[in-house]
Amino acid sequence: MLVIMKKSASAAELDRVKQFLVEQDCDFHQSTGADRIILGVVGRTLYLNCQYIKQLPGVLDVYRIPPEE
Repeated sequence: MLVIMKKSASAAELDRVKQFLVEQDCDFHQSTGADRIILGVVGRTLYLNCQYIKQLPGVLDVYRIPPEE
């Protein structure tokens, strides 16, 4: 799963998303670019509610990566 933060996202908003992911027993890798921060999320992402994450302050979009067959 990829969580893309808005360019205008604050550090507090980013921390809130990270805390939510940790509470859901997921791990993440943060990639910080010039215009965006992307969180690559691993773990039991199948059970995460993408719509809920999209509504968190500072989140631009969420992409679920399908499992390999």
